[in-house]
Amino acid sequence: MTDALKRLSDEGVAIWLDDLSRKRITSGNLAELIDQSHVVGVTTNPSIFQKAISSGDGYGQQLADLAARKVTVDEAIRMITTADVRDAADILRPVYDSTDGQDGRVSIEVDPRLAHNTTATIAEAKQLAWLVDRPNTLIKIPATKAGLPAITEVIGKGISVNVTLIFSLERYREVMDAYLAGLEKAKAAGLDLSLIHSVASFFVSRVDSEIDKRLDAVGSDEAKALKGKAALANARLAYEAYEEVFSSDRWNALERVGANKQRPLWASTGVKDPAYKDTLYVDDLVAPNTVNTMPEATLEATADHGQITGDTVRATYDQSRAELDAVAKLGISYDDVVQLLEDEGVEKFEASWNDLLKSTEAELARLAPTEA
Repeated sequence: MTDALKRLSDEGVAIWLDDLSRKRITSGNLAELIDQSHVVGVTTNPSIFQKAISSGDGYGQQLADLAARKVTVDEAIRMITTADVRDAADILRPVYDSTDGQDGRVSIEVDPRLAHNTTATIAEAKQLAWLVDRPNTLIKIPATKAGLPAITEVIGKGISVNVTLIFSLERYREVMDAYLAGLEKAKAAGLDLSLIHSVASFFVSRVDSEIDKRLDAVGSDEAKALKGKAALANARLAYEAYEEVFSSDRWNALERVGANKQRPLWASTGVKDPAYKDTLYVDDLVAPNTVNTMPEATLEATADHGQITGDTVRATYDQSRAELDAVAKLGISYDDVVQLLEDEGVEKFEASWNDLLKSTEAELARLAPTEA
């Protein structure tokens, strides 16, 4: 059942699960996925926590305790989410130890309402690292303009970071620059660079969803022939940029003192268009030293019928450029698409967080002890 997942892992792609819930932790399911499905990491986001906590499964006692203490809803959410991340980190600790800290990681996101506030993002990242208190945590910081200096500052303090919501090649280069600047700060502060890790989450399926919609509006045969190609082309050119930056003199100077490369992480790899094969963003994004974080349905599909045929990225750069150029020639603005997707990404996570706040507030009110 898991031969394709083993082949993927053997090709240098770390398989992470894009989901977490208390039930997954306490039932033994997460441990089973690590043991049987080559899962070596976990990512979370506000939408994942909103779904998990709103289901109510496994959170009742902690919510009742929090209600008895009359904590604020914001504090309640942080206590609940960091508890899940801490427990997942403990389950993944053997993987972390056996891979010298590269994998065995669990990501937790800064409050999405802070996405455009650098100072607050830095403060929140430090607080989350302290609250979870596990070395195999990654703090997720969005790749907004305000997020870039926060990445540098947080890395500079020795906190490992998962940079999220990257859609554009230009922004991705800025993210890598922010990471290197953070490592330089950490080095200047005398920190051990070998203990600092980072991934850069480059979003995939949403690019096709938006560009395919615009290709449909164009309606020509040429436009239809380009459907389902932009997201892969974009991600593959991101890997080209990664290869360039992490072979530079600037990088080599950091690597000599123990620094770790910031791996590209393929995010949003669940296929949204049923016309495409459900393993498209796994089979066609195989390259060394990458991470693919998959929803469970994509993980199961890959295990069942994934076609892992070796590196499907590094020989495609010219073709990928040609495909994005062809999209642009049809009047579809790449810059407009990626900015829209970044804005929507932040808005969606913020909406999920607000939904989570509302549902948790209602539960705290329902469970609050009546005054004698």
